[in-house]
Amino acid sequence: MPYRLVVHEPLSRLARFLEGLFNAGESSHGLIAWLVAVGGLVVVAGSVHAVLYALNPLLAWLWNVLVLYLTMGFRQFSHYYTDIQLALRMDDLPHARKLLAEWRGRTADELSSSEIARIAIEEALSASHRHVFGVLVCFVLLPMPCGAVLYRAAAFFADQWGRRSDADAGHFGKFSQQAFAVIDWLPLRVTAAGFAIVGNFEDAIYCWRTQADKWPDSHLGGGIGIVLASGAGALGVRLGMPVLEAGEIADRAEVGTGDEADVDFMQSAVGLVWRALLLWLLLLLLLGMASLIGS
Repeated sequence: MPYRLVVHEPLSRLARFLEGLFNAGESSHGLIAWLVAVGGLVVVAGSVHAVLYALNPLLAWLWNVLVLYLTMGFRQFSHYYTDIQLALRMDDLPHARKLLAEWRGRTADELSSSEIARIAIEEALSASHRHVFGVLVCFVLLPMPCGAVLYRAAAFFADQWGRRSDADAGHFGKFSQQAFAVIDWLPLRVTAAGFAIVGNFEDAIYCWRTQADKWPDSHLGGGIGIVLASGAGALGVRLGMPVLEAGEIADRAEVGTGDEADVDFMQSAVGLVWRALLLWLLLLLLLGMASLIGS
């Protein structure tokens, strides 16, 4: 599926329209826009499910599948990760730097192969949470497909409105960031727990408890540092650490234990994510069987 064309662009147009309609520089205006955007999408998804379920439960099930297909997926980041891994295995460092720069939207010309592998693993663990595990957690917790839509929409508008630093944005995006931090509080910890269960449990929990709050975006419940610390401990690799970017040292906390990151750890990270996904699929299967037995 062309994700950018089918999902990203329509949501971007909606974000621009609502910002132009509501943005007067105040946080309260951002609250109204967020409720219209995210709340509206959740209501639409839930209403369609209810109508389809009244017609035929199979149609409602197919609607759930479609919503999950649109709100989650590895493809949003896996092609970059796979291509970087291949470039490093072929010792094509310039191409690996180019791919990482395209993925992150910032220069990677001064990074070594180990630093590229380290950052790629960080991006992959973060993206797997945002695009897979976070969506699944909310899908399970909330009825119908409302949870999946809530998570994906909240994450999107937090990125679109909350990360802007220009003067025109004002405080408009503040609420979108705060709302997503609240929504993501439990999914972050479930993802981290999943990595710990399918990896090195003891090291993952140790890193989670002692290192997660050192990651730069550690406000409001720990942020993605929880996932990165647990994932690094589960893999037995060191992530974070200062790197040279655009001629300046980017000060990044160290998370994880063990060896320096390399292309082999990139493959190990793929295995960790897939094992965690299989764990989730098993859980969903058991929940589905319990629901059938109960009914």
